[in-house]
Amino acid sequence: MAGGITDTGEPYSPFVGLVYMFNLIVGTGALTMPKAFAQAGWVVSLALITFLGFMSYMTTTFVIEAMAAANAQLRWKRREQEEVENSDSTSEYSDDDEVTCRGRSEPETRPILSVQRSGQADHFDIMERVEMGQMASMFFNKVGVNMFYICIIVYLYGDLAIYAAAVPISLMEVACGNHSCSAGSVKYNDTDPCWGSVTRKDAYRVFLSVFTVLLGPFTFFNAQKTKYLQILTSLMRWIAFTMMIILALIRIGKDHGAGHPPVASLSGVPNLFGVCVYSFMCQHSLPSLVTPISNKKRVGSLVLFDYVLILGFYVLLSFTAIFCFDSSLLYDMYTLNFTDNCDVLDIPVLRYFLGLFPVFTISTNFPIIAVTLRNNWKTLFHRDGGTYPWVVDRVVFPLITLVPPIVVAFCTHNLESLVGITGSYAGTGIQYIVPAFLVFYARRHLEPVMGRDAINKHRSPFRHSFWVWFVLLWAAFCLMFVTANIILTDTKK
Repeated sequence: MAGGITDTGEPYSPFVGLVYMFNLIVGTGALTMPKAFAQAGWVVSLALITFLGFMSYMTTTFVIEAMAAANAQLRWKRREQEEVENSDSTSEYSDDDEVTCRGRSEPETRPILSVQRSGQADHFDIMERVEMGQMASMFFNKVGVNMFYICIIVYLYGDLAIYAAAVPISLMEVACGNHSCSAGSVKYNDTDPCWGSVTRKDAYRVFLSVFTVLLGPFTFFNAQKTKYLQILTSLMRWIAFTMMIILALIRIGKDHGAGHPPVASLSGVPNLFGVCVYSFMCQHSLPSLVTPISNKKRVGSLVLFDYVLILGFYVLLSFTAIFCFDSSLLYDMYTLNFTDNCDVLDIPVLRYFLGLFPVFTISTNFPIIAVTLRNNWKTLFHRDGGTYPWVVDRVVFPLITLVPPIVVAFCTHNLESLVGITGSYAGTGIQYIVPAFLVFYARRHLEPVMGRDAINKHRSPFRHSFWVWFVLLWAAFCLMFVTANIILTDTKK
């Protein structure tokens, strides 16, 4: 994520790219969405998630346009350098100073559009994978680059804290829950016993310790999610989500639904905002996702279709949940509502599968996110030509990556709050502020060398500068609204 230009990887078709984007966006955030819907009310939730889906789609098109602009700049600089080198080599055999001077000055004054018209490939083809960190260094000043890395680091810390809490919660509920089919209407407390004198909170911390010991060491090495592991986790995700939707629909169809959500409850809006922003997050991974697509001619239409599909999926999952289960009994992790309720699912093996589903999928992602965060820390403090001492590189950076999220997970396992805060603050920066500034400065940066006649074929449909400022104003309003709500809520307590 923090790296610069890397290999594009094995190319794949636009349809495969669509599936990958769906799997990237639909993750842990979707499991916390039903409870957020129940607390905010179904009308407010439907309106807000539709609007936030639109905003996320807009900023996704901003990032794709910035990627194309970055590719154009890299090609132009490379061609310029080649022409300078050619001029230097030919000048050794020429005594004509005037010709040599013209040869050296031509790359600086020749417009990029003239190169495109000479029959060469379109400069705006997205052929090289330029990560967001590299785009930030190309289009932002030093302060902007540092702010970008701070933002992505905070977001990744939140991601790790969510993952570190979600796995032990699932294990605790499966190990401590009552699976005798009589606990469907029971809401447990942390102080309730799990094994004898061991409370549920103690069991959670035991599982968190085991999770840290088993997966923490991967932070000290390099981890990469293989293609087959990705296929396996994607298959498990599809099975689990499809099962939950069908089971909830069957219960509602039999008129056994226990949910009576409110139409609107403004007190639940701030947390719903954070959950929805987190659940639509994909902007930071777009370079790795879009670049390998073999035919990018219709990438804009594919992205739009993906967002419509994901929005429909989120609405279906959340609406079936809030009308199937009593709102007061919805768990932060929606899968847990199926582990101890035989009215919904009376097959023990499937109940355990849904209860443990987050354990398998999240555990495979944790090392990847941890290594990404570690590398971002290294990039933030990196200086050209400098290297880190072995202790700093192999011990200090992994520790500052691993310790804070584990400490947060030890202090709280309120997944809804963790997702809400991560999405509301760091998520707002990554999903709204960074893409808006990237596309704004990419357009300003390239116009002098491209000329106004050059057309970025991957430019956003929201090409007017009004949309950039609209996104920034919306982000500022959201940050102020969420902060004010947190302050007022703490004051009331």
